[in-house]
Amino acid sequence: MGQISARNLTLGYGSKKVLHNLNLTIEQGEFLSIIGPSGVGKSTLLMAINATTSILDGEFQVLGQDLTSLKNHEIKALRAKIGVIFQGFNLVARMSVLNNIASGMLAKKNLIAALFKYYNHRQYEQVYEYMRVVGIEAEALSRCDHLSGGQKQRVAIARAIAQKPEIILADEPISSLDPVSARRVMETLKHANEKYGITVVSNLHQLNYAKEYCNRVIGINQGRIVYDGPAQELSPSIVDRIYHADRPKKEEAIDLVPSFTGQGLQMPA
Repeated sequence: MGQISARNLTLGYGSKKVLHNLNLTIEQGEFLSIIGPSGVGKSTLLMAINATTSILDGEFQVLGQDLTSLKNHEIKALRAKIGVIFQGFNLVARMSVLNNIASGMLAKKNLIAALFKYYNHRQYEQVYEYMRVVGIEAEALSRCDHLSGGQKQRVAIARAIAQKPEIILADEPISSLDPVSARRVMETLKHANEKYGITVVSNLHQLNYAKEYCNRVIGINQGRIVYDGPAQELSPSIVDRIYHADRPKKEEAIDLVPSFTGQGLQMPA
């Protein structure tokens, strides 16, 4: 059994089913991307790993924990092992890069140290290491509202690493970035994945980045997994199946089949 395991899993909100009969296993150290048209449940699956989505049926285990029966304190303990990177960065704008990254350690500090944001010498050394890993050390004392979008996302990645997670969830981490910044962020995530052995599960719309940086891709359409395999095997016919599974006639959307050239290719919704 892997770090993440789903068997006949149905996810949704309230009584509304979004994803149906999912079966998948994600092993430690994978760099995986979830792709598919907008609104098919990519973020639903991603956030389910963080125990924020209702499990309507089936089995779901994350880091050895059965998510169908966790109590509140167990959910909190699980989330402490999972770092989350959002499209909107979720940084404290007026705080420095250094303090934003160091805040990733707060969950593991005692109450008094957390309240006063006290970090010892060793912890500051670790923060500097994380800044170097993401290439943001030159901006250590800069306020985060003075940074570019790409820099902010690298700070968010460093903050997630500071949490010392076993899994990082990246929800559309490059969708608002220019191609150069997007590539730098993907390289940073890949470096963190390889250096620390952290499992990375991301949602991406840009297929060329998924093919270049991810080991594995899960394609979703109509609430179901329609592809689960190596990123390098994403042929045009497989992409067509992922993004146009509900298309009535093949010839109606021939011009919509994407190529794998160009930077930051944005798939049709």
